[in-house]
Amino acid sequence: MKPTIAILAASLFAASASFSVASFADPDSVDAAKHESKSDYKSAKHAAEADYKAAKAQCKTLEGNDKDVCVKDAKAKYTAAVEDAKAMKKSEHAAAEATEEKMEADYKAAKERCDAMSGDEKKACIADAKAHYKN
Repeated sequence: MKPTIAILAASLFAASASFSVASFADPDSVDAAKHESKSDYKSAKHAAEADYKAAKAQCKTLEGNDKDVCVKDAKAKYTAAVEDAKAMKKSEHAAAEATEEKMEADYKAAKERCDAMSGDEKKACIADAKAHYKN
């Protein structure tokens, strides 16, 4: 087999494998991802707040400019941690939305496959597609 044909065959195989895995995505995982994202954000934010309070407490032993620098450093670390948590939350939310979009596309494809059928077989096919891809 020529190298370009082998590369093409391998990429087609990889694409079909990823499509088949995506078509069996669990609709409940969308809700779980949203919940996990929110709880991860909250715990990261609480950790940042605890670290900030501890850092500020250490600053109390200092005086003058050293104390001011210490407080500003603590605040900067806190702000960075909170913003990282927000970014993580948005990223996971985007992934959950992408999963929803994939599920909708898979549902439409399954429903389209049902169009080749008729009567009770078509009704059963549509009901199965709804049960698998819709909440």
